[in-house]
Amino acid sequence: MYTIDLKGKTGLVLGVTNQRSIAWSIAKPLAEAGARLIFSYQAERLRGALEKLTQNLEDPVLYECDVQFDDQLDKLFKDIESTVGRLDFVVHSLAYAPQATFENPFFHTTREDWRTAMDVSAYSLVAVAKRAAPLMTEGGSILTMTYLAAERVVPHYNMMGVAKAALEASVRFLAYELGPAGIRVNAISAGPVRTVAARSISGFAGMYAEAGRQSMLQRNITQEEVGAVGLSLIAEQLGSGITGEIVFVDAGYHAIGMFVPEDNR
Repeated sequence: MYTIDLKGKTGLVLGVTNQRSIAWSIAKPLAEAGARLIFSYQAERLRGALEKLTQNLEDPVLYECDVQFDDQLDKLFKDIESTVGRLDFVVHSLAYAPQATFENPFFHTTREDWRTAMDVSAYSLVAVAKRAAPLMTEGGSILTMTYLAAERVVPHYNMMGVAKAALEASVRFLAYELGPAGIRVNAISAGPVRTVAARSISGFAGMYAEAGRQSMLQRNITQEEVGAVGLSLIAEQLGSGITGEIVFVDAGYHAIGMFVPEDNR
């Protein structure tokens, strides 16, 4: 039987805004296993809520950083190096696309909205990995979050689906290049979860209901299930042989080719 012990390990978590954030569902079991956590927040207006959320953790560290700006990324990792010296893992749970990309037809996507979505949702992983890798002197783990729309059409997800496809390709290339340094790179593809970000997707309530009805387990996933898989991918005791992988946590929905009503199963 494995005991997950992350005492002495330090990780950076990007993307926690409130208790419903998927990043928070991963951060909690990491902290419970003994890891020290560093959190980044986009702007000063978000700091208060994050301080309140993390107040019961063991010695959390909070830094402001907008990943769209290289100088802020440089400062973040310089501060991390001076504070803790090295990193053992990174949880990257950042994604953004302008609201218009969810509301308008995909072929109406503007060049600027394309750039913004790709920058925040995909390139930020590369930018973070570039700066985190030198601090992972004893190897480590980088984990990001994706969604089925990277592979299949999910109505209204539009530009975010394209960005997630780029994110998944980035996971594979990063895993290949960082593997010799003992750094593993993976992604979790979670089913629909009721987060604040999900509210920006038109028709999310119907999508959530149908995903639960049509999944193999005939239910939706929980944030705790995502957090448990995140812990297993980061902890060396469990995930040491896994890299370059997209792990689905969606109650089997991604593998369904045709939905058959329960009465006919």
